[in-house]
Amino acid sequence: MEEKKRIEFYGGGWVSFLPFLIFLTVTLYISFLKAPDVRGMWIGALAGIMFTYFLAKDKETYAKVVIDGMADPIAIVPVACWIFAGAFAAVLRSSKLVEGIIWAAYHLGAKGTFFVIVTFLACCIFSTATGTGFGTIVAGMSVLYPAGVFLGANPLALIGAIVGGGAFGDNLAPVSDTTICSAASQGADVGGVVMTRLKYCLAAGVTTLVLLVLFGGGGSVSSVPYETLAAYMNPKGLIMLIPAALTIYVAVKKGDIIIATTIGTVAAAAFAILFGLADVNTLFFVKDGAVGGALVNGVAGMVDICILALLVLSCVHIMQAGGGDRKLLELAGVFVKTVRGVEASIVFLVIAMSTIMGLNAPPILAVGTSFAKPIGEKYNIHPYRRANLLDATACTLVYSMPWTPALLLTQSLAKEANKTFGGMVPVFNTVQMTPWIIYCWILLAVMIFAVVTGWGREYIGEDGRPVYYNRGSWAAN
Repeated sequence: MEEKKRIEFYGGGWVSFLPFLIFLTVTLYISFLKAPDVRGMWIGALAGIMFTYFLAKDKETYAKVVIDGMADPIAIVPVACWIFAGAFAAVLRSSKLVEGIIWAAYHLGAKGTFFVIVTFLACCIFSTATGTGFGTIVAGMSVLYPAGVFLGANPLALIGAIVGGGAFGDNLAPVSDTTICSAASQGADVGGVVMTRLKYCLAAGVTTLVLLVLFGGGGSVSSVPYETLAAYMNPKGLIMLIPAALTIYVAVKKGDIIIATTIGTVAAAAFAILFGLADVNTLFFVKDGAVGGALVNGVAGMVDICILALLVLSCVHIMQAGGGDRKLLELAGVFVKTVRGVEASIVFLVIAMSTIMGLNAPPILAVGTSFAKPIGEKYNIHPYRRANLLDATACTLVYSMPWTPALLLTQSLAKEANKTFGGMVPVFNTVQMTPWIIYCWILLAVMIFAVVTGWGREYIGEDGRPVYYNRGSWAAN
């Protein structure tokens, strides 16, 4: 096996963190300017890699380390998964699953509090099927929000149900970028991560439902004309829950997202075409010298995060080759002496970075590869546990802080609904929305509880027995 390349820097091992430092500085800068764009983060990572090049003593080795970082399986695995997941999610979105969920909610006769509950459950289902929190917010705020307001729902509770439902699937879905990142960065299989994460999501979800029952009503009751929402309804869209459920089942059963999304994409396309929910041209077409369609858009939509992942993993490789990981572990060893302390430090870092950036996949990659994996292995924390700490906490404040893209998008969509449906549909500022993103606040509390008490630190071994952390090792009980 080829020996790992090492880099010496003018200034010592801490210089190997410079690519990360420049990356974070640029990220903070564009975030404070209310432009937390992934493409801006490209420039931060690229600038960090380029600038640090001049401080490397062996510049040829430095260049090879940059390439090795991009070729590392930790980088390539999520990129491959995102490409396949993007195609699957695009087929599902284009085949009227959203319209089917809206039809079901409307025809259940849901009003007031009941509508808020149905909205939360529908958004949880949709986001778990597609793996997209932002796509869920767009779908929910465009139609379910104005409809719920007219049907007597508390508008702020309704916003919380939509955003929280999006966060639910972003955290749990096997095809979510955060699930893929957290699993790949810790060397864990997606199926095992999803199964062990389920208890946290369900605990937060059930608690959220209770609170929505208490606070979901209180809006102005009216009757929404069926014609207003008819264009957004299609009962046949519910058929697409079958390929969605099949994909989730295969992902959990096989633990391989490529297999799951391949089967899911083919099944979803077949169902959509067979039941007239989409045609071949909807999925792929060639016209006027250009190609397009849902499949093209789905893959293209993953390009930005794929490029960022390659650049961030190059920064990680530079840090490791320069001895920065050893420096970090030595420093952590001064302050962190227990498993609980390690878990708390992982949670703190990923929450801080995701809240500042307004995004969750990049911090999961950065913290997961540079800190959580090496220190977690040192303290014998299971990969499932590390992946769950990274993902679940990264899907909390990133959806509920006033400056984050999630709430800025929500506010923008509320304004559009206000223009379309009139003054009865209110627009709130993001500060007003923040306390109502109930699921994310509850999930944060659940994860803090898990760290403090050790709940979920065990996992189920291959023999079906629970395995627990015990004095620096894993032992069956």
